[in-house]
Amino acid sequence: MRISANFHTIFIAFGIFGSANAWSPGGLLRRGRWRPSIKQPVLTRSQALSQRTRATSTPARKIDEADVELSTQREDVPSEAPSFVLEDQGHDELSVSEEKVNNLKVPQIHLPPRLSPNVGWEHHHRATIQFVHDRLARMKNNDAADVLVSASSEWKHLEEHKEEIEKVHLRDLLQDTERSGAMYAEHDGVYLDYSRQRATLDTLNLLEDLAKRQQLNEKIQAMFAGEKINFTERRAVLHTALRADRSEEVYVDGQNVIEEVHEVLDQIKTFTEGVRSGSIRGYTGKRLRNIISVGIGGSYLGPEFLHEVLKTEPKGMNAALGYSLRFLANVDPVDVERTCADLDPEETLIVIVSKTFTTAETMLNARTMRQWLWDFMGNDKEVVRKHVVACASISATDKVREFGIDTDDYFFRFWDWVGGRYSVCSAAGAVPISLLYGYELFEKFLKGAQSIDKHFASAPFRKNIPVLMGMLGVWNHSFLGYKTRTTLPYAEALLKLPSHIQQLDMESNGKVMTKFGIEANYDVGEIDFGEPGTNGQHSFFQLLHMGQTVPCDFIGFCQSQHDLCLDGESLSSHDELMANFFAQPDALANGKPEAEVRAEGVPDEDIPHRIFKGNRPSMSLLLPKLTAYAAGQLLAIYEHRTTVQGFIWDINSFDQWGVELGKKLAIDVKDHLLKARNSDDHVIEAANPASSRILNYYVNKGRDDHVCNEATNVNSLTRVTQKKQSDLSRLPPPMQHDLGGHGGKL
Repeated sequence: MRISANFHTIFIAFGIFGSANAWSPGGLLRRGRWRPSIKQPVLTRSQALSQRTRATSTPARKIDEADVELSTQREDVPSEAPSFVLEDQGHDELSVSEEKVNNLKVPQIHLPPRLSPNVGWEHHHRATIQFVHDRLARMKNNDAADVLVSASSEWKHLEEHKEEIEKVHLRDLLQDTERSGAMYAEHDGVYLDYSRQRATLDTLNLLEDLAKRQQLNEKIQAMFAGEKINFTERRAVLHTALRADRSEEVYVDGQNVIEEVHEVLDQIKTFTEGVRSGSIRGYTGKRLRNIISVGIGGSYLGPEFLHEVLKTEPKGMNAALGYSLRFLANVDPVDVERTCADLDPEETLIVIVSKTFTTAETMLNARTMRQWLWDFMGNDKEVVRKHVVACASISATDKVREFGIDTDDYFFRFWDWVGGRYSVCSAAGAVPISLLYGYELFEKFLKGAQSIDKHFASAPFRKNIPVLMGMLGVWNHSFLGYKTRTTLPYAEALLKLPSHIQQLDMESNGKVMTKFGIEANYDVGEIDFGEPGTNGQHSFFQLLHMGQTVPCDFIGFCQSQHDLCLDGESLSSHDELMANFFAQPDALANGKPEAEVRAEGVPDEDIPHRIFKGNRPSMSLLLPKLTAYAAGQLLAIYEHRTTVQGFIWDINSFDQWGVELGKKLAIDVKDHLLKARNSDDHVIEAANPASSRILNYYVNKGRDDHVCNEATNVNSLTRVTQKKQSDLSRLPPPMQHDLGGHGGKL
């Protein structure tokens, strides 16, 4: 490796902080540690300053490998320098190459007295060492970057192609009949229109070349086959196995996981049907009608998305009569109060969802729910065995048993190869959803996801809906530079889908480290957000149309779950909704140029404020009707879109190390709070003054209201909630109102 002339800056530091020999680049570049040395007489400040290198205008020159030979002789340096700067010296003559280095002239830089030799030697030495190491690291990374996808010819071709796309407007692309007629894909009722992307057929060709270069198909097949593609945790990635046919076989560590999956599904079906039929009852013999699902992240967002879909699906509405389902995710005690304040514990079943059974927030809420049950029914261990079930990994069996749960009949396992955000189809979603809506409806959801799985694994890229969405996601983010993306379902029942996609995508691809152990030098991981239409139109569409460009996913349905057609209205409510679904993508793409604004008679001074530039990309997904089956299709589409982008970017979409650091620091903070709560005069000294200040402010302001007192064992809030359903029934009825209620015609 040749050392380039940009090392001239290193030598400036050597000339400043010591003699050329003492700070020899040969020594700095090749010594991993410094040998003990003999201290030399201390120079006076004036002597040290006089030995600085003289000013010169000689330009930097290239140094070859011979220029960094180990120095055999050095001038003395002040003995106050730390010992790792000094080493035993020989008295051999300088080698020719070393002499070249030592005689290299650098510009004189005058230091203020506080930076002169004999002052802060260790600091200056370490700074110089770090400077050299950083330079070498950059040189190493430049070589290593050759393995990144961005160094490939396919990537370079797309970068060049971007310049062509920048010259054309979407309104013109949409007039291309051949292009617009080709930019769609369809499978099993799902219709994808991506003609409003800033792309041409050539763009798709180049993206397909990139996908092939990245062995996208091989990676997809490896995932379905159970290979351990989660390379940081050394695990398989098999959320697709959760909805596979019973006849299929996929082996992980010699075990057919499909067989295990269906064993658990059969167990869930038997248990949930037993609860719904009344053969499985609570501790006091009452039927279990209320379900509280305790979990966070993927254990909550995915199941809640499905719950909201089925809540207004006709079959789901009928199946859920007489039952209720609530989710407890936030560790905020207010969430606990809202969740269970009006429920009867004797009729409530708690479902704890935690793969490891150690998630801090989930387990605190789980202990809170256990306390709630004990408050009303006593501390008998059978209370927990009759009212609490667990969905966790088989490796957490001991922890589930220690909690008091019946691990024979009330424990539903899933596996380490199921990530939390990919676990909707596992027991995490199956148990609460089947308890409320029945197993049959959940099974239809699995079938919808399975339909997309098969399509994803077998369809050619040009007709493969998740692959197309993933490739265009890479194009928009890594090449066109759009940092955000929004999901806009034109169906109120999908109000929780954007939140689920937000976690699915941002936790999966929100990272910069590639599988090569080198940071990506290209953009990865969008910021995802969304809101159901038309609510979003009156929230953030101003930015979508006239602010920064945000690629949009519009999701609509040909039929509504519940349509309305009022007297005197020419269109149904669903048609009114879908008119916006079709209009918004065109408005974003075409915009409104100055000529159109001027033609409307807008005053000249207002014209700049009324121009819509357009050229804003979107794609539209259209499905027949929002059912359990369609919800499964949507789930799988977005799961696979996420993995496609991760595969192309060479990142691991299946780990989430980024959530760990904050958890660790929270443990430290809790230790500080515990000490402060147990002492009236304890002052917290945290890792930094800012943290100390705000923690002490928090403790001092909340000291009078604090309820947990370990010293006196008194807790005014031992009872989680003071009212149950029977208590509420004795309250006076509300005042008369005129809202109509059941008397209304709707």
